[in-house]
Parts: sequence; C-alpha cells; structure tokens
Amino acid sequence: MTPEAGRVQEIEAALTAVRERLHAACEAAGRHDDVMLLPVTKFFPASDVEILYRLGCREFGESREQEATAKAAELHETFADAPAKWHMIGHLQRNKARAVARWAHSIHSVDSDRLVDALQKAVRRAHDDGDRTTPLNVLIQVSLDGDVHRGGVERADLAALADHVASRHDLSFAGLMAVPPLGADPDAAFADLAQLHRDILADHPGATQLSAGMTSDLESAVRHGSTCVRVGTAILGSRPIASPVQTTDHSSHN
Repeated sequence: MTPEAGRVQEIEAALTAVRERLHAACEAAGRHDDVMLLPVTKFFPASDVEILYRLGCREFGESREQEATAKAAELHETFADAPAKWHMIGHLQRNKARAVARWAHSIHSVDSDRLVDALQKAVRRAHDDGDRTTPLNVLIQVSLDGDVHRGGVERADLAALADHVASRHDLSFAGLMAVPPLGADPDAAFADLAQLHRDILADHPGATQLSAGMTSDLESAVRHGSTCVRVGTAILGSRPIASPVQTTDHSSHN
C-alpha cells in the first residue's frame, strides 16, 4: 500500500467514526442529524483536505490566514465542480481581513467593532473586485469566562456587537461561537452559551448558528444546541510536529 492510499484509509476510518459519534449524539439529544461536522484542517496539507473532499466533506475550518489563503488557492480548481466553503475559526488580525474576505464563507471568531468594520470594508472591496458575490457570514465569539486573551467579546458587550454586525450591509450575522473555559465543565459552559444565544435570538432571529463543540466535548455541545462542531484531532490525528510558522492563535478550536 502506498503512503497516499494508507492516508486515505486512515482518514476515511476516522471520519466514519466521528460521523457515527455525531449521529449518536444527535439521537441522544432528540435531534435529527441537524449538526454540521466541520473538519478542522489547520496544520494539515491540502492533500488531506482533498481526501476529505473526496469523502463527501464540503466545508473546512482553518485558523491562520496565510495557510488558509494558500490552501484555498491550491484547491480552487479541484473544487470547481462542487465548490467548498472555507470557515475562518481562529483569531483574526484586522490587517488580514482583506485576504480572508476573498475566500471565506464564514468567520467564527469576530470579537470587536474594529474587526467588524475591517471585514465590512474588505468584503465590499472583494465584491467590487469580483472575488465574491455573497455577504460574509459572521459568528461572534463570546468569552464565557471573561478571559479575552483566549479570544471572544465579554458578555456585557455582546448585544452591542451583535447590533453592529447586523448593521453592516456586506456581513450577515449568523450566530455565536465559544470555547469552554480551561478546566470548565463542558455541560455548564455550553448551557451558559445556549442562554446567551437565546438572548441574542430575541433581537436577531436570523442568527441561528451556534458553533460549539470540539473533539473532546462534542456530545455536550450537541445536547445544548450546537449547530456546528469543529473537529480536527479525531479526524486527522495529532498535529504534525513540524507545523508551518504560526501566527497568533489564542484558543483551541478543534
């Protein structure tokens, strides 16, 4: 067996196991497979993304602009017949907004007015340049413990930021994202997030997406209403030892 064939078998088996795990979580929660599985492909080569694409995946999560921009360009022709959707799930610096606006379907990590304004300007420019034809879906990352160094807006500022996103014509306010605090009980954290989401939905009924849950806690997230689980390790394995040069990434997203 060639190394490539071995990698295909490895990823296929892992993906099948995670899909079965997610299906079981939905059944246990009385849901009907209405949770999207978002493979997190950061640090892994474009060849792994292509394998996942051949196995039926059409949406992928990345956390670093430079790496994601390169992959999106490399796989553009491969995805021509059935385009994939790229999700930016990591911390984004404002000076990277222009690049991300060219390829991202969604961004899960918006946490400031200044980033919102940078994205609005970048998406408008991408429209004008012919690089995109749709709004950018925006999920606000909320800090559940107030430690904004891990990313996320403080809960006291969440409603105002939601209003700001919703007022931008080239952005579509899609929902919320969060990562449980370090050492926290996932059920308590996701129950807290679910209440914050219900509060936001009262004023923004279209913001139905809830990006919550990773390899270690997806069952808990599904119980509390997650619509998207971000899974990397359980599908692609441990990150390669020799990872590409890293940019700031304050929190784990897989």
